[in-house]
Amino acid sequence: MTDQPGYPRRRAIRSILKAGIAAAMAILADVRILGREHLPKEGPLLIVGNHFSFLDPVILIRSAPYPLEFVGGPTTPNAPPWAEVFRKAYGILQIRRGASSRDGLLAAETVLKQKGVLAIFPEGGSWAAVLRPPRPGAALLAARTNAKIIPVGLDGLVDLFPQARRGRRARVTVRFGEPFGPLTLERRDASIRERMDEIGHEMMRRIALLIPPERRGFYSDNPAVREAAKGAEVYPWELTAEA
Repeated sequence: MTDQPGYPRRRAIRSILKAGIAAAMAILADVRILGREHLPKEGPLLIVGNHFSFLDPVILIRSAPYPLEFVGGPTTPNAPPWAEVFRKAYGILQIRRGASSRDGLLAAETVLKQKGVLAIFPEGGSWAAVLRPPRPGAALLAARTNAKIIPVGLDGLVDLFPQARRGRRARVTVRFGEPFGPLTLERRDASIRERMDEIGHEMMRRIALLIPPERRGFYSDNPAVREAAKGAEVYPWELTAEA
């Protein structure tokens, strides 16, 4: 990986992968893509979405009309081996969870400076199927780049393989929300960390509106749903395993 990536990158292999994804999804799922009218014609854009399945990047590649760059961790502990092969072939900008991520963040900023489109899952992993508080990476990128932010809600991917084993097609919904931002970080802010938290929570609240109410977890209006989500924010693997 380089901290000065061109945009877009790996056009040939990514074109092949996108065609393969479209073919596979046509067989395995009934995909609905909503909110296309909200999508700007060009970047810089930061796409932020919920992360309930290791397939979330796959469906974004299938659904978004842009060459996408992804920010993610060096490994996916809860994904099958073929997912790692896909990640390496596609190429992601790696940010190591719990460790220094300067190179990965600089690379991500470089993409946005080239009017690119960057996708990131603020929760930092797909170990739960309810919305959790964000890690600081997405908020930091938003604050440092002044990019407009597109929230996206992804639903149904956790059912894809269970439904396939029953000989059924899963119902998958991709719902793009209205752009918002840019969200800035001012030097005069009394607490930078508090402002970063505000930016992260604003992202998650907007994502919450795009997924089913029972999946909104920490961002639900229902106290019972919020209570049931407690504990889901705990990262179940080693801190250095995933961004």
